[in-house]
Amino acid sequence: MASLSVSVKHSLPSLLQYAQTPKYPISHNLTIVSRSSQSQFYGLKVIHSPYISTPSSSTRTSIVAKVNKGTAPPPFTLKDQDGKNVSLSKFKGKPIVVYFYPADETPGCTKQACAFRDSYEKFKKAGAQVVGISGDDPASHKAFAKKYRLPFTLLCDEGNKVRKEWGIPGDLFGTLPGRQTYVLDKDGVVQLIYNNQFQPEKHIDETLKLLQSL
Repeated sequence: MASLSVSVKHSLPSLLQYAQTPKYPISHNLTIVSRSSQSQFYGLKVIHSPYISTPSSSTRTSIVAKVNKGTAPPPFTLKDQDGKNVSLSKFKGKPIVVYFYPADETPGCTKQACAFRDSYEKFKKAGAQVVGISGDDPASHKAFAKKYRLPFTLLCDEGNKVRKEWGIPGDLFGTLPGRQTYVLDKDGVVQLIYNNQFQPEKHIDETLKLLQSL
């Protein structure tokens, strides 16, 4: 299939207000291929290198989903906002909503966290736990949870190890950590995967809809 490569040199759109400033200069190659369910930009498969503008085929990488509906995700143990270790296995026996978000105190992430907070009683009524995960440290999570009175657990995925193990795709050509939500049933099996970077509140609607059908 024919492909078209373009070089992205201009500044990214204002939607980057949701992300932290990248640590390295960014240069990308985009290959237009086909519609992808993993991307907010239909028709784009993102291939990137943080150091060179035209990487060889041996250095090109793309994200492939490692967690799928109907499977059990890789286990993890992470620190919560109080510095205590929390394992995914702790929640087995009841449904759990695990949502990955870019960063504390960014506009979209704050809106999403507060939406989960405002609907928390509905999640409790459905018998489900809510857990948020980002790359922030415990101190950041603690301040974020206190400021917005978040009644649920926030976990610290420093180094984005779990994000990589679960295969969560990034947005905006890989510069923005993906916003992806999973619903696991009481047996720890994934029943829903929902990805929507720029409409954070829709994650709450979709997860509640699924939980109420279990």
